Amino acid sequence: MKYDVKDMRLAAEGKRRMEWAGREMPVLELIRKRFSKSKPLKGTTIGACLHVTSETANLMVTLKAGGAKVSLCASNPLSTQDDIAAALVKQGIPVFAINGENNSTYYKHINAVLDTRPNITMDDGADLVSTVHKKRRDLADTMLGSTEETTTGVIRLKAMAADNVLLFPVVAVNDALTKHLFDNRYGTGQSTMDGILRATNRLVAGSVFVVGGYGWCGRGLAMRAKGLGAKVVVCEVDPIRALEAHMDGFRVMPMAQAAKIGDFFCTLTGDKHVIRSEHFSKMKDGAIVANSGHFDVELDLVGLRKISKSVKQVKPFVEEYHMKNGRKVFVLASGRLVNLAAAEGHPSGVMDMSFAGQSLAAEFLAKSGRKLEKKVYSLPEKLDVQIATLKLRGEGISIDKLTAEQKEYLSSWKVGT
Repeated sequence: MKYDVKDMRLAAEGKRRMEWAGREMPVLELIRKRFSKSKPLKGTTIGACLHVTSETANLMVTLKAGGAKVSLCASNPLSTQDDIAAALVKQGIPVFAINGENNSTYYKHINAVLDTRPNITMDDGADLVSTVHKKRRDLADTMLGSTEETTTGVIRLKAMAADNVLLFPVVAVNDALTKHLFDNRYGTGQSTMDGILRATNRLVAGSVFVVGGYGWCGRGLAMRAKGLGAKVVVCEVDPIRALEAHMDGFRVMPMAQAAKIGDFFCTLTGDKHVIRSEHFSKMKDGAIVANSGHFDVELDLVGLRKISKSVKQVKPFVEEYHMKNGRKVFVLASGRLVNLAAAEGHPSGVMDMSFAGQSLAAEFLAKSGRKLEKKVYSLPEKLDVQIATLKLRGEGISIDKLTAEQKEYLSSWKVGT
């Protein structure tokens, strides 16, 4: 059902938080000002399945300013900030999301967004696209396309394209350099550590911190854990990434080996069952386990429950699994995104670039969606460069420009040394 706004104070608090986040989102503000004048999204209906946060709220307002009819549902049951939802509803943007909603309500809300018959969908994990393909195929004929925010979602969508089942084009905003080089690394690194610390208030310095996966998100978390004084261990399946982690100064080993020595564990892979029962059973008493990959399947909690004699919540976002071997492990946020469930998600300064990419991708689909093939596209390079240029301007940073001589030298094979 639609989010019901009865408490005006809740909406007012959400509006204040939106404004606070907006102070650190200069690129999105510049795009919003242009959108307000040119209305490039006029006549389009956009359905978004994203984390309902103050940063996302600024994106929704930008899309509406561009002339779009917009609605929003949550991409994670625990990430919704109810005051933000209330603030958006008061501004005329329908929101179908309530913090802590069960699985049934979660999918009712996804279908409520799809009931608006969007021309463009925005996903954070491909749930809208998946639902269209599985149960709402009647919507595909009027779709201009979709955008995708996460590594996990892009993996799913590229698999669909490879199997020739994708019904409309998708822009992989996650693959933009201004997204994954910054959002995934600096945003995930900081917000994941924030969530772990808020949930546990444990000392990280001197601990062994195990990072599952060394993609951009894993790199970011390893960097932050090291900065807080942890001895970082990386577990990888990719030889090149494992070698990179080694040369970045981290210990690299299989999870079965790391499980014996870790104090903190966090997975960030996009795959399932990265930490399984055979790993849990080897962990030391008091080990803390979290996930910052999109879905909660990265931790095999069904397997952990089978080897445990009791499970109880010991504080908000912390569940104690008392294993049959006598040791206890503590799982944070029920295995869901710890940075959004136990904290507030990525800092607005980095989401500025990610949501600038979403805005420009929506404009691109509105203009060119009918001409595109049914496959996954990267955000056009010129838009990526535009975002970086605007971000530098917003930060008050100037850079050099190539001289005519330098441009000629770089573009010609005839120029001598």
